[in-house]
Amino acid sequence: MNTRDLLIEIGTEELPPKALKRLSEAFGAGVTDGLKNADLTHGEVSLYASPRRLAVLVRGLAEAQADKTIERRGPALAAAFDDEGCPTKAAEGFARSCGVASVDDLDRIETDKGAWLYYRAEKPGRATVELIPDMVRTALDKLPIPKRMRWGALAAEFVRPVHWAVLLFGDQVIETEILAVTSGRETRGHRFHRPGSLYIAEPAAYAPLLETEGHVVADFAIRREAVRAQVLEAGAKLGGEAVIDESLLDEVTAMVEWPVAIAGDFEARFLDVPAEALISTMKANQKYFHVIDANGKLMPHFVTVANIESRDPAVVREGNERVIRPRLSDAEFFWTQDRKRRLDSHIDELKNIIFQQKLGTLYDKAERVARLAGFVADSLGANREWAERAAWLAKCDLM
Repeated sequence: MNTRDLLIEIGTEELPPKALKRLSEAFGAGVTDGLKNADLTHGEVSLYASPRRLAVLVRGLAEAQADKTIERRGPALAAAFDDEGCPTKAAEGFARSCGVASVDDLDRIETDKGAWLYYRAEKPGRATVELIPDMVRTALDKLPIPKRMRWGALAAEFVRPVHWAVLLFGDQVIETEILAVTSGRETRGHRFHRPGSLYIAEPAAYAPLLETEGHVVADFAIRREAVRAQVLEAGAKLGGEAVIDESLLDEVTAMVEWPVAIAGDFEARFLDVPAEALISTMKANQKYFHVIDANGKLMPHFVTVANIESRDPAVVREGNERVIRPRLSDAEFFWTQDRKRRLDSHIDELKNIIFQQKLGTLYDKAERVARLAGFVADSLGANREWAERAAWLAKCDLM
């Protein structure tokens, strides 16, 4: 059977970074399941995902379903006709279920167990181009999107507004409407480096075209490793080692189409603040990778990943340094304030906060937890005093 490659691309506004990888995998699984349910044979399936696109490339997809021979055995002839030779309700029901007008249109078959009504028909396979549009819509409908949005005056709903769609089977465009846009063969490059349309001649040219002309590394896994390599290289140039947090790496990869790692610095005085607080600020708020020295101590540097190849990287670096400074200043301020008082000095203040209307204050709750902690400590042969003290201090950081 003849085969062709199939390319499906949904072009959107920037997708949620933390959901991108999951959406891509679910979209690929939905398309693959659709092909399986349609009995369409195919080869390798490749997934592509970037902030502005979800795409699936199916290699060697059959141009049509295989023809099928449908064979069904109905009721025995003894049950299919009455004494006068008229069809029974069982025979008529079997005929209707087979889609034939009359019992006379059914065949008879002889077996070692007797004679039976029999239905046989050849069902030609449908062309793949007829099946793909609904298959894509079903895959999109099943994506794990907690909250869908609408845009403009359109009825279409998706995680983000959709601006273009590609549906290419070999060199043939499968024209249909997907999420309120008409499918074609034109994709779009990087929002800033190559914002215009790019003509896709065939599905296999998709990823190379985006990378060479569109300034987009469409393959999530390849882009992820590029980010890792650049961040590690930048950290080494600073005389240390950039620490790669895998979840942060996934998130950063989902935020860029053309990754460019840039190193920056912050004032060494901030190192007086516990490293955990600084790292949390850099990771959670700024999506920066922190840098450590040979002894594992935090250095006054960071590595960020930009989505553009700037003509003046120094401007990008200075901008990131300027943004991180107030974040670290906040961490420094709270650390300084917290050190002015002992943690246990806040215990009496717990009396001023209601835990629950019928359960008293946070002080009352801490007292109950302390009694329970002491009981458990005694049961385990642990230090009762330490357990009770831990229970009291556990609520003090709320003040």
